[in-house]
Amino acid sequence: MTGDQILLFALFAGVFGLLLWGRFRYDLVAFTALMVGVVIGVVPAEHAFEGFGHHATLVVALVLVVSAGLVRSGAVHLITRTLIDATRPLGAHIAIMGSVGGVLSGFMNNVAALALLMPVDIATARKAGRSPGLSLMPLSFATILGGMVTLIGTPPNIIIAQIRGDILGEPYRMFDFAPVGAAAALAGLVFVALIGWRLIPQRDSGVGKDRLSGLDPYISELTVPEDHKLVGQMLSDLSEPAEKAGVGILGLIRDGQRRFGAGRNLMLKPGDVLVIEAEPDALDEFRTGQSLEIVDGDNPAAETLGDEVTLIEVAVPEGARIAGRSAQSIGLGWRRRSVIVGISRRDKQITTRLRKEVVQPGDILLLLVPREAAEEVADWLGVLALADRGLNVTQDTKTWLAIGLFGAAVAAASFGLIDLPVALGIVAVGFVLARILPLAELYTHIEWPVVVLLGSMIPLGAALQDSGGTELIATALVNLTGGLPAWAILTVLMVVTMTLSDVLNNTATAIVAAPVGIGMAQTLGVSPDPFLMAVAVASSAAFLTPIGHKNNTLILGPGGYGFGDYWRMGLPLEILVVAVSIPMILVVWPL
Repeated sequence: MTGDQILLFALFAGVFGLLLWGRFRYDLVAFTALMVGVVIGVVPAEHAFEGFGHHATLVVALVLVVSAGLVRSGAVHLITRTLIDATRPLGAHIAIMGSVGGVLSGFMNNVAALALLMPVDIATARKAGRSPGLSLMPLSFATILGGMVTLIGTPPNIIIAQIRGDILGEPYRMFDFAPVGAAAALAGLVFVALIGWRLIPQRDSGVGKDRLSGLDPYISELTVPEDHKLVGQMLSDLSEPAEKAGVGILGLIRDGQRRFGAGRNLMLKPGDVLVIEAEPDALDEFRTGQSLEIVDGDNPAAETLGDEVTLIEVAVPEGARIAGRSAQSIGLGWRRRSVIVGISRRDKQITTRLRKEVVQPGDILLLLVPREAAEEVADWLGVLALADRGLNVTQDTKTWLAIGLFGAAVAAASFGLIDLPVALGIVAVGFVLARILPLAELYTHIEWPVVVLLGSMIPLGAALQDSGGTELIATALVNLTGGLPAWAILTVLMVVTMTLSDVLNNTATAIVAAPVGIGMAQTLGVSPDPFLMAVAVASSAAFLTPIGHKNNTLILGPGGYGFGDYWRMGLPLEILVVAVSIPMILVVWPL
């Protein structure tokens, strides 16, 4: 080995050791390693920051931005509210939820897909009266499996495609991963839905109860607009969609009069106000699903929900400006362009319209406020903002615009009409210009630690490749498996990569393993594509631990899992993935 190779191997060993230790965050470890590499001379200073402008880094950042836009547009609500039902048996729920998660993960970052569906799964578990731990791990695994199918589904695929382009001259396209990835994903989903969930230890995580201890659901109002699809229907017809969304319909207000009980038999008219009981997420889901409006008589601007408003939760202390007064009496609408969307009160004694209801100390208010003036409104009211729960106002009027922009970009990239980073960049710009995604939120959805990790590791991986280090590893693996057929060597590479991915970040694993796979293929004198596909699947198939994939980490607390719970379902799943993937790779990408 040369001096540079020794230094680089030592540097990578230090990186992997620190990542396994977990004492320091992975982005700090990676960036520190990059700086050390520059100082000791193994990474040229002029190339040190090229990773931050690399296609893989840009695509990962843009996918997260586009994913946020799809959420804000209501595209995800459109899918989940039509497919998810709390009354289904657990196995059927896992099959449907896993399928939805797998499909979403194919077209958006799989971490973002899980983040979207996890609250839905927890809410469904709460409605069904079971622990969310029985379904969260299957959902996590399903989103990981679904990400294998397309180029943008998971960062390892993006990285491997670009490494192929850098080394072999042409990157993979959007659906080149589909034949192998879809076969592995389908087999994995069937296993998870039929057998896998039965292997999970049953524990109650305590999640699924109200997220703010002691906080009751809000009493809220939603208005039926003119020429609405519900006009002419019975109020009782809304019982099923309300129950599905987790909303309780308390009654109806018409011509200033409240009508309960018999009011459920009333035929709905334009301007009717539904009085409901719901948590913020359920309120937003029901509103968007039924195309109802949040309207306040003193604030017509509230009728049109755009990117300039947001929802905040506040507690009313003694001495607050609004304590003992109503929103109407203090001019909340015309003075601060804000609306009381809901009131949470222990005794539920709310007898008038929300804007006329006298607010009491101890009430919790759900406010619709101008985004940039949220803190100013809270200060003016003299209320205390509660912990941020990431509440957003879904822009359901732009759902199909968002889906259309995203679909057109995916199609253009798939047919090679435009590069994927450019296509995703155009979608991000379109979401901002169409006010689907607020400009103020544009950068908050990018996971900067992942960007730093990629930007730091890519130059280190390139340095290892340029120094001949990856070729050295490839030769060692080939010698170790000497005498075995090429498919057996391919299997060894897949198992080794999968093992690394279980204990390391899957992105870092792909950066190191992809050049090794190419080197092994060149040593054997065969096509590198089967080896790259094996690395792609294996890098993503991290099912044994909560640290191998971020999705597994996300569910650790909400699911109430222990570190040793993952392998029970993960080990047979990894064996199944290898058993299905190797034959498919050899058929689709022959040696």
